[in-house]
Amino acid sequence: MKEKWISHPTILEGTYIELIPLEKEHLEELYAAALDKDLWALIPTDGTDKTIFYQNYEFALSERENGNQYPFVIRHKESQKLIGSTRFFEIYPSDKKLEIGWTWITKDFWGTSINLECKLLLLNYCFDVLKTNRVQLKTKDDNFRSRKAIEKIGGVFEGILRKDKIQNDGTTRNAAYYSILDDEWNAAKQKIETLIREKEASAKEIQ
Repeated sequence: MKEKWISHPTILEGTYIELIPLEKEHLEELYAAALDKDLWALIPTDGTDKTIFYQNYEFALSERENGNQYPFVIRHKESQKLIGSTRFFEIYPSDKKLEIGWTWITKDFWGTSINLECKLLLLNYCFDVLKTNRVQLKTKDDNFRSRKAIEKIGGVFEGILRKDKIQNDGTTRNAAYYSILDDEWNAAKQKIETLIREKEASAKEIQ
């Protein structure tokens, strides 16, 4: 069994959200939040399919026991509702690296600072607590919204892996790979914090 790098339970708390470890009792509420087809349009897994959804998240729980993944649910602090999920995976303690992904957030919070705060909490934990050398992020090569978002927080483009994954419908996808390194983290952190302040200022103007 792989060394467990991430202590359990790990809870990451921000201003608007908290990331809490996924447990079986979360699955019903999380699945109800995942039923919007738009959430999965550019993701290789169709989370609206109940069988696929439960298999995926039960697998994530088993992989946590093996030290290979660490899944979170995203809880909105004001409403106390689950509004999405994210996880650490591709975890390699001996190489001080891991990947952040499987992130989705309900549409009510698209365009807000929620996703940025989620990434800030995760990356802070990676670089400040785990002392990682490298955090990897990837997305479909034609998911330009996601690619732009990764680049805005300081992700450095590394290349395209062709036919990187077979999707649920049997087609293949290419993946765009990005990373943030330990010596890039301070600059990336400043970018994220600036973006959060801009989102918050914009939200206040709308109110």
